[in-house]
Amino acid sequence: MASKTINIIVKIWRQNGPTAKGHFEDHALKDISTDSSFLEMLDVLNEWLAMKGHEPVSFDHDCREGICGMCGAVVNGTAHGPEKETTLCQLHMRSFKDGDTIVIEPFRARGFPVIKDLVVDRSALDRIIQAGGFVSVNTGSPQDGNNILIPQHVAEAAMDAAACIGCGACAAACPNAVPMLFIGAKVSQLALLPQGQLEAKKRALNMVACMDNEGFGNCGNERECENVCPKGISIRNIARLNREYLKAAFTYAE
Repeated sequence: MASKTINIIVKIWRQNGPTAKGHFEDHALKDISTDSSFLEMLDVLNEWLAMKGHEPVSFDHDCREGICGMCGAVVNGTAHGPEKETTLCQLHMRSFKDGDTIVIEPFRARGFPVIKDLVVDRSALDRIIQAGGFVSVNTGSPQDGNNILIPQHVAEAAMDAAACIGCGACAAACPNAVPMLFIGAKVSQLALLPQGQLEAKKRALNMVACMDNEGFGNCGNERECENVCPKGISIRNIARLNREYLKAAFTYAE
């Protein structure tokens, strides 16, 4: 059966650099297959722009399988678009209707300066991870790991937190532009397990301090981050981060 096609208007953000003034451009695209992904639609737009002698739109992408966290843009006001627990590369054009106007802009956060068009600098998240440091406990070989008894519900909670791909959508959706869900997930995945508890206090303090230094805000408990997270990370991880931070603030000493 032939795939359905739609005609859309793309209202897309263009910005030549971090200090340049940005603007929206409108482009009409015809006969876009509803089976194509959102990024494939952007590929079609760029091919059309190149044929017309115009500069293509810059956007982040890598695996296009919802794993790497590279893709990311705000689509009609929602980070990663309208579908729940879906990265931008997994969003398909069947989520839109014929004649729709689709507004596409970069993640907006002080800690994510725009590099060009839809590409933002998310290296702040890398620096936050680095601030968390390493796990110094030798985990041994695979069979040694089975000697450490961990309750199933704890192991599952740690795995759920570890599902975070660091895409930054939480900061883009947050009214205070803070990646608190990201930090909560990274702290939780280690604080829940025995191997990560040795540096747990130092990790929580350092990661929050780094977040502040990067110019992000603080959590307002709006839950927008949870709503747009492509991996369904729960804000319970933010509550755990807060507990870990308070414990560390009162008891940790160099």
